[in-house]
Amino acid sequence: MQSHSQAISADAVPTRQADASLPLYRVLLAIGGVYLVQSLISGLTFNGVPAALRSSGASLDSIGLVSLVMVPWALKFIWAPAIERYRLPHGRPRRSRQVVAMCQVVAMLSLVALAFVGPLSVTMVLACLAVMAFASATADIACDGFAIQQLSPADRGWGNTAQVGGGYLGIVVGGGLFLILIPSFGWTAACLAMSALVVVLTLPFLATPEPGHSIGDHAPHRPSLGYALRRSEVQAGLVVVTCFEIGVRLTQGISAPFLVDRGFDLATLGYLTGGGAIVSAVLGTVLGGLAIRRHGPRRSVVAAVGLQTLAVVVLASVSLVPTAPLWCLGTVVVLKSVAMAFGFVCLYSLLMGYASPRQAGVDFTLFQCADALVAALAGFAGGVVAQRTGYPIAFWIAAVLGIGACAALPLLLRRAGAAERSGAAE
Repeated sequence: MQSHSQAISADAVPTRQADASLPLYRVLLAIGGVYLVQSLISGLTFNGVPAALRSSGASLDSIGLVSLVMVPWALKFIWAPAIERYRLPHGRPRRSRQVVAMCQVVAMLSLVALAFVGPLSVTMVLACLAVMAFASATADIACDGFAIQQLSPADRGWGNTAQVGGGYLGIVVGGGLFLILIPSFGWTAACLAMSALVVVLTLPFLATPEPGHSIGDHAPHRPSLGYALRRSEVQAGLVVVTCFEIGVRLTQGISAPFLVDRGFDLATLGYLTGGGAIVSAVLGTVLGGLAIRRHGPRRSVVAAVGLQTLAVVVLASVSLVPTAPLWCLGTVVVLKSVAMAFGFVCLYSLLMGYASPRQAGVDFTLFQCADALVAALAGFAGGVVAQRTGYPIAFWIAAVLGIGACAALPLLLRRAGAAERSGAAE
């Protein structure tokens, strides 16, 4: 396989072999738990809470606002340099575990608060979700930096499989188990169960020692946004992320309300979301990992955007049939999730190669911020369009955007590859 990471620029010297001694399974277990918590919160935001709010009578306009609480994921580049400077003190042990621990405590307490707010107070629900998103986004800065530094280039495909696989298992919990618990035990118990899982899933990361000191020992460096934005790899990666995500993200926030309006009850939707997430986690991530190993990240990313667009086209077509059976609607939504899982593995593997280990948390954060900004704005736009014109038009707009991405992405990736090779030659 022609690895994207072989073309990391000259400043990206340290690798896992050079400054880390953790076994691969320890790294994967540690980051998998943290990523699972992050996706648990995302599952609540994009699937669990929107479905519960719709079931309680909330309008699609209000549900569309839920996507905006993910704005911290789009803005975390603002505080990423400060977090990275704290995490990588020059000449002293790294502090990834301290950062993650503080953030997870905040997320857990926010879930406890959400338990006693109830689904009828949309404003308070949004406030709790926003605090959780801020804490989760900040923890992600440290976890991504930890992963890039502790994984060798050859192991990064496995790291992204753990990231995306853990992400979809988190959706099983946040978007599936949460909805299953509500009818039987109520909103409060469901939220408290989520808060307990945050604690349990964070323990492997907190129990994993972080070998090595700050890479400032090798070359003094002050992490900054300016340094990241001057790198041609980062500039190219930001454009690729936006093009790759814009179409499919338009459908993400309205898929669950669409199923509710078509006749799914919360428990059935919870089982579908949970089972679909398991299928997506296993099938999508494994296929993504195999595609990267066989064809490399660039070709895999092109294939992924094509599969995502095809899934959205099918969803848009089925939405035009008022009598479509529930099993058909559910199957299409699950297939779209599989395509998204495949795409995430391919895209993140590509982007890891664009991040400099001198400030991996900052560089990779910029890519994720672009992703989150697209998700937030597209999710809000999807809710507004669906409310004003109906689900089919919203889905078809997403399909057209996806088709445009299929045409533009190969050219963008060729330019990004040229930028990557230029950075390696500097």
